[in-house]
Amino acid sequence: MDKLMEMMMIDLPKKWLTSGLFSIALIFTSHGVLAGAKDDPLLFMLNIDKFEVRDGDDDSYALEADAWLGYDLNKLRLKVEVERVKGTNENAELQLLYSRAIAPFWDLQLGVRHDIDPQPEQSWAVLGVQGISPYFFDIDAALFIGKSGRSAFRFEAEYEQMLTQRLVLIPEIELNFHGQTDLSRNIGSGLASSELSLRLVYQVRREFSPYVGVTWEAKHGRSKRIAESNGEETDNVQFVVGFQAWF
Repeated sequence: MDKLMEMMMIDLPKKWLTSGLFSIALIFTSHGVLAGAKDDPLLFMLNIDKFEVRDGDDDSYALEADAWLGYDLNKLRLKVEVERVKGTNENAELQLLYSRAIAPFWDLQLGVRHDIDPQPEQSWAVLGVQGISPYFFDIDAALFIGKSGRSAFRFEAEYEQMLTQRLVLIPEIELNFHGQTDLSRNIGSGLASSELSLRLVYQVRREFSPYVGVTWEAKHGRSKRIAESNGEETDNVQFVVGFQAWF
């Protein structure tokens, strides 16, 4: 497990640290107007949503984690997504966001996203919402604006179905759209990719839950045609073993 953690490590660019310190200062400055310190303490949370080994045509590893620091209404949030295949990063993404509660169970998020892999590196401005919809669907939707008029939109939704007091079935969907074709990254305009997954989670404790599952990734539209012209696969089914945790 230590070796796997080392493989997933990413160096945070210096400009992200500067932005982070500035965002923390904003949180501290705005907090005094909103609530008293005794009723709204400064809190920190680390949530590892996925840390898994994927077994398909190529063994791969995936990490999705979310850490936040702040108060009830205002938070600084860091999101990390990494997928490694054959010892190299296939995807590696960081988001640094200011998160503001705008309604019960809903946050508005503003910030920056930096794609480390695939190359070339790319940065985006982020505008998103995250929260729980009616019928308890967890929703995370974000619009990304990049250089030269590039744009992208990501929609993620999952639902936790309690089978027993400890056993939970979690279906999840992710859809990725792009405003224009980017041949340097083999991405076409329109619906570019999707991921459907189903995980069976056992809550040893609420803070730690191992799981098994299956995930299906597919490329669509022009992204699919670009992949086919390059001799690449356009869909992939993988079995996964991993855990969720929060601190």
